[in-house]
Amino acid sequence: MIKFKNIILIIVVILTIIASFFVFSNISQKEIDASDYLRIHIRANSNSSVDQNVKYKVKDEVVSALTPFLSEAKSKEESIKIIYEKLDLITSVADKVLKENGFSYKSKAGIKSEYFPTRTYEDLTLESDVYDALIINLGSGLGDNWWCVAYPPMCFISYEDNDNKNIVYRSKIVEIIKNFFNR
Repeated sequence: MIKFKNIILIIVVILTIIASFFVFSNISQKEIDASDYLRIHIRANSNSSVDQNVKYKVKDEVVSALTPFLSEAKSKEESIKIIYEKLDLITSVADKVLKENGFSYKSKAGIKSEYFPTRTYEDLTLESDVYDALIINLGSGLGDNWWCVAYPPMCFISYEDNDNKNIVYRSKIVEIIKNFFNR
């Protein structure tokens, strides 16, 4: 009887893997429309190591400052509205980081539509196209940039609002398998 259950379990696992492959491949092949995304780019003053390092410090502080506002945005339009309302906050946060790290140049932030080359962010590939984006130039803004997606909020996700201690992760597949063996 145990051998029969093991064979059934193997078949269920294989079928689950095959089904998952088809589901995830259909999701990943879904057409991405540039108009659905709001990107964020923080452009360093130059490619010197000090300018690149401060870019990441600015990124950390700007993302931290905007996360409470953008993490709950329900649309790209709402995200753009929030960013317009917070442009002074964005530049003051960036300028504070620059000043604390000994830089005399300032930042400039705004929302623009610009052409961007193809970029991959984890499992998401944004094809080359014209995207709306929050652009933060540090000084001349001629250095390499850090980028992410502001909407849908890929880099503006608030974990502090959730009490992670009470989250219980369940797998329907694991429950079916356990029920099968507990008969």
